[in-house]
Amino acid sequence: MLSVKNLIKQYNKIVAVNDISFDVREGKIFGLLGPNGAGKTTAIRTILNIIKPSSGSIQFDGKPITEEFFNTIGYLPEERGLYKKSKVIDVIKYFAVLKNLSAKKAASLADEWLKRLSITDLKWKKIEELSKGNQQKIQFIIAVLHEPKLLILDEPFAGFDPINQEAIKEVVLSFVDQGKIIILSTHQMDTAEKLCSDILLMNNGKEVCSGPLNEIKQQFGLNVVHIEFSGDVSSIKNHPAVLDAHLYNNTADIKLKENVLQHEFLRSISQHFNINTFSIVNPSLHQIFIDVIQRNTEVR
Repeated sequence: MLSVKNLIKQYNKIVAVNDISFDVREGKIFGLLGPNGAGKTTAIRTILNIIKPSSGSIQFDGKPITEEFFNTIGYLPEERGLYKKSKVIDVIKYFAVLKNLSAKKAASLADEWLKRLSITDLKWKKIEELSKGNQQKIQFIIAVLHEPKLLILDEPFAGFDPINQEAIKEVVLSFVDQGKIIILSTHQMDTAEKLCSDILLMNNGKEVCSGPLNEIKQQFGLNVVHIEFSGDVSSIKNHPAVLDAHLYNNTADIKLKENVLQHEFLRSISQHFNINTFSIVNPSLHQIFIDVIQRNTEVR
């Protein structure tokens, strides 16, 4: 388990990361989320020991992270950087050797990954000859080739078309099955919602929301229900408990007033309408993100 406790990073009077804590267990994808300038990248760089924290601790399995452990971390930075004039295989081998792999082992694993991502034919091409998407694939291979225990992915799907996004997602999910620890930083809330089991949402260096995603969605429920019905229910808009209602054929999404209990509303409308199904609608992570950041900004 990766454990980050009371992490602070301060530059003179600017606090880039202000007392954040989180744990990431094996076989889980943890979402480190937030708008630009929230402090995500600074937090990641302290975990990677690229910069030193002002205070706080970063531990793996209850022990401080050693220099040797950094060779078992895979990092895909948001700012991609490859040697444009070098050949694909040479770039992959170079970074693999930096992670203490032998040149022979690196070459073998490179062939496996080039085949897995359907780019074997690019092996002897120069990086500058590749499309942006294929350069992204090479950068991804470099991050995972040495079979890291901890994988940190910063906007891993940027630059990929939908087909290749799905291919990379499948690879990431295969790492979950292998028990790897994964930190995902992204602006794509729909992607984070599909992949992450736990999240920490940052703004202005501070934690504004964290925990298991399913619990957060329940916590930020907007008191919206979805019903499927038979017959005419257009008059449901006039029900005293209804704040807003959107009807589509034989379905409706209904926003209830703040203090209305869903089960009481169901009992009430069942006396007047033919209701086939009734379910509570949880907000999307995108909606939660916007709501939390806007409220946090207003408080400042």
